[in-house]
Amino acid sequence: MSQAQATGESTLSYPLRFALTPSTTARAEAERDAILADPGFGKHFSDHMVTIDWTLDAGWHDARVMPYGPLQIDPASSVLHYGQEIFEGLKAYPHDDGSIWTFRPEQNALRLQRSARRLALPELSVDDFIESIRQIIAVDGDWVPKGDETSLYLRPFMIANEVFLGVRAANRVSYHVIASPAGPYFADGVAPVKIWLSTEYSRAGRGGTGAAKCGGNYAASLLPQMEAYDNGCAQVLFLDGETGTHIDELGGMNVMLVYGNDRIVTPRLTGTILEGVTRDSVLQLARDRGMSVEERDVSIDEWRDGVASGAITEVFACGTAAVITPISQLKGVNLEIGDADAPAGEITLALRRELTDIQYGRIPDRHGWLTRLDS
Repeated sequence: MSQAQATGESTLSYPLRFALTPSTTARAEAERDAILADPGFGKHFSDHMVTIDWTLDAGWHDARVMPYGPLQIDPASSVLHYGQEIFEGLKAYPHDDGSIWTFRPEQNALRLQRSARRLALPELSVDDFIESIRQIIAVDGDWVPKGDETSLYLRPFMIANEVFLGVRAANRVSYHVIASPAGPYFADGVAPVKIWLSTEYSRAGRGGTGAAKCGGNYAASLLPQMEAYDNGCAQVLFLDGETGTHIDELGGMNVMLVYGNDRIVTPRLTGTILEGVTRDSVLQLARDRGMSVEERDVSIDEWRDGVASGAITEVFACGTAAVITPISQLKGVNLEIGDADAPAGEITLALRRELTDIQYGRIPDRHGWLTRLDS
């Protein structure tokens, strides 16, 4: 491990230049249009991908845009044995004038750096992160769907690909960006969902990787997520690993409680909760509306009692994929909070509409959150 890796210092490089190798098997326009007419989510991928290599001696180098395809990886690559990898998720949005934009990419870049630091991986600069996104749009911009609330989902990720079986930080790493067209998350309108409370499993513990966006956190959520499905719920809610009484987050989204029309409460960032870009944006929009925002410990008892008394009027989850998802009911062993048939709340829908209107350029971006990708 390098000194920079060991101390968490930045291992940034000068701005990279990207070489382009165009795909010789790019989909024909008719085939691409057929995919974009009904893309789903994460089912189809654009024709190209970005790759940047890193080694302990050379730093970040050999940045390139190349045809999308399988990675050549040795069976002894450290990522396969020790899970040393991280990823991000953001979207490219079509605007009515034909331009393509993304939302707060510098925040995704900074979070990737924080995740890298926690997983003993090298940090990619904010400028190089954003340029890698621009590069894939430059060749695959036609893969951005044009329908309402559609987008091109962008998945940057970093893996340790040094060939060795010793338990230490890898001295060879690769960074990639792939792109997948995404249709509307709620095809029939924004629908409230039921959530399953996991009391047997924790998503993360104190001092762990909960604040990092790494695959291990999501792998740990899959078994309780299956439990949620078995109980007719769309997602799983985790409690804190220390006391088992405070709300942590869903398997892939942050949680917010609405009190009346003037207050939002959400669990504070303790190191076990992912610092969501959508979470931060929603809290800012709530403040803009004059709402009080509280980031603090939130117990299950507070949720139960607040719903019973009518003090809590709405509950929702937020994240990149669905933006904002209303929660109608929380279920668990000997637990049922809320009405399964409750409609989405007014504050929930208003915040979602405002956020998506900013992302798609339908209203002014007063916070400077948008970055154009096709210029």
